[in-house]
Amino acid sequence: MMSERRRALLVLNGMGLLVSAALSGWLYFFQILGEIDLWPLVRHVEAEIPGETRAWNMAHLEGITNGLILLVLAAVAPFIRLSDRNQSLLFYSSLTFAWLFTVPAIANAWFGTRGLAMGGGRFGESLANDVIFLFGWPAMIGVHIAFALMIWGAWSHFKTLKR
Repeated sequence: MMSERRRALLVLNGMGLLVSAALSGWLYFFQILGEIDLWPLVRHVEAEIPGETRAWNMAHLEGITNGLILLVLAAVAPFIRLSDRNQSLLFYSSLTFAWLFTVPAIANAWFGTRGLAMGGGRFGESLANDVIFLFGWPAMIGVHIAFALMIWGAWSHFKTLKR
């Protein structure tokens, strides 16, 4: 079973990702408005938030989705039976994919890139795109490892239960 310390770290990281979603959500909101308008506190402050609305939507949702995945993993950890080594692998691969899908999505929104192909593909070449693309590899590998271990661990736990 996953240690209480690791479960607490998953919760803290999940909350951190939700905070990143809230912050990118504000940028998403201001980007849609084309200004900062927080009536009655702040009215009609010009703001040019770079990037596209779709990219800010993606950044916002990545933080929400990955934050919730970590929180759920912490909650269901008692139902996942894995060796100590695989528990560690699940923990670290989950943190890796959660943050390395979210932070690059925010960077994509900010820099107007996609990070989907080295050299930019049809979206245009830039150094920011290539760096973001490279950060995607550990996330892609981590998510497949983590999900496979979650399923394997849940199945292993289920097999120990009596009918």
